[in-house]
Amino acid sequence: MTTDLAFPPGLILVLGAVLIPFAAERQRLLLLLGLPLLTLAAVWWLPNGSLLQLGFLDYTLEPVKSTAEGRLFATVFSIMALAGGLYAHRQASTLELTAAFIYAGSAIGVTFAGDLLTLFVFWELMAFGSTVVIWSAGSVGAQRAGLRYLLVHLLGGVILMVGIVAQVAATGSLAFTVMTPDSLATALILIGFLVNAGAPPLSAWIADAYPEATPSGTVFLSAFTTKTAVFALLVGFPGAEILVPIGLYMVFYGIIYALLENDMRRILAYSIVNQVGFMVAAIGIGTPMALNGAAAHAFAHIIYKALLLMSAGSVLMMTGKRKCTDLGGLFQSMPQTAINGIVGALAISAFPFTSGFVTKSLETQAAANEGMLLVWLLLLAASAGVFLHAGIKFPWFVFFQKDSGLRPPEPPANLRYAMWSFSFLCLALGVYPAPLYAILPYPVDYQPYTVDHLVSQFQILLFAGFAFFVMLKQMRRTLTISLDFDWFYRKFLKAIGNEFTGLTSAARDEKEEQALAGVWRLVDKLYQHHGPQGMLARSWPTGSMVIWVAALLGLSLLLYYI
Repeated sequence: MTTDLAFPPGLILVLGAVLIPFAAERQRLLLLLGLPLLTLAAVWWLPNGSLLQLGFLDYTLEPVKSTAEGRLFATVFSIMALAGGLYAHRQASTLELTAAFIYAGSAIGVTFAGDLLTLFVFWELMAFGSTVVIWSAGSVGAQRAGLRYLLVHLLGGVILMVGIVAQVAATGSLAFTVMTPDSLATALILIGFLVNAGAPPLSAWIADAYPEATPSGTVFLSAFTTKTAVFALLVGFPGAEILVPIGLYMVFYGIIYALLENDMRRILAYSIVNQVGFMVAAIGIGTPMALNGAAAHAFAHIIYKALLLMSAGSVLMMTGKRKCTDLGGLFQSMPQTAINGIVGALAISAFPFTSGFVTKSLETQAAANEGMLLVWLLLLAASAGVFLHAGIKFPWFVFFQKDSGLRPPEPPANLRYAMWSFSFLCLALGVYPAPLYAILPYPVDYQPYTVDHLVSQFQILLFAGFAFFVMLKQMRRTLTISLDFDWFYRKFLKAIGNEFTGLTSAARDEKEEQALAGVWRLVDKLYQHHGPQGMLARSWPTGSMVIWVAALLGLSLLLYYI
């Protein structure tokens, strides 16, 4: 089946990104705003179903397959590209903007992939674009973090590719459809998806790489990689029970490390792992309400997490500081940035009348409906933890607490417009969630604003806030380093590699010396025989040579007749 516009919507951003380096400032802004809007229009122009099929060897590719899940994620990815482009205008380099739009377009390409090969191509293009976004910061830390980021995602890509090849060999089909992790092929595909989701043990790449990008680069990075993984899990592995414990691990891992962290952007990076953990656990539950909750939570999370990182990025841009211990009191000179940061903090904490309240509650309610008491209790406890590290800790230590004496001005107007637009969406979706509920994959029969839900949520938030201020002395950060799993491949494996390199270098040097000594011995032997004083270099009388020739001739004749 084809339509008049059977064209991958994500390619509008990918191909349009090539024009960004050649555009003047005014035309560049038109591209940054126009390309996402055109992509969004293309997303909603396409009807449901397989819209483009291509033959490849003996298989059928579906580069354009429109589904409810794909349209939902493509919509928020387009909105993110629009706001991110506005935020990055005049602040980011053309290299970063180009890479960011390739990155965003590739993420949208994944959401319309109807086959595993198309998904893999856009998946790897995402890894390339996001790595360049990190490297665009130009610092030594960004270069090193970008290389580690690339290696992790190349590993995930290799695992995913091996799983796809094995799946095709087992089924004879490239279709991207519901799978169960009961074979080696599907297990490898699941692992490949989980690497991009930031699942254990490779969760640390998010906090390692994202904070090293520029302020605008970090905003782009927060939106696409982990959420495309959520989309892939939602489509490929709904109801896979192994995802429930994995998601719960991510939830509490993110909370603990965010509470220990001093760097404001690393706090928010660990919070990404925490929030994605909610979605992964909901996908593991697998009921229509849980899957709706994961999709809605991903939609809302992209917006409020970008808002939080826009606020933190504005602080970094105007002060040059990123440690909580160096900040404080900025509300006095940056009230707009502070207000937007607080709105994002309330939304991520599921505060009533914000987007987090009407989306995250779908997941906890799904666990309750299935009688999963332990999961429900852990998700409620995690909601309190989110309020501690992102809802209170980030705005309190950055904008309030002690007066750092810093009096930076507000960021440029385009940054403020981007923040205000996302603040509006956080509040609008929280007050009136019907438009979001209408585009979820399954029909929604849920009312978030009940007395019980409001009372229980206010209780959680109030007690979490009370605990924060009671334990405020312990919550104050010091100049410490939190060890994470990335220590193994940043330090331990590097030390082992250096040790192995040293040992092999010594062995190689020894063998080279032995070989060189053997060569010199051979040279000495040759010199002894062929040198000026050697036996073979001496002059011989002519008569002696005639005698030897005659003797050899006689010997040859004798042998011939015998």
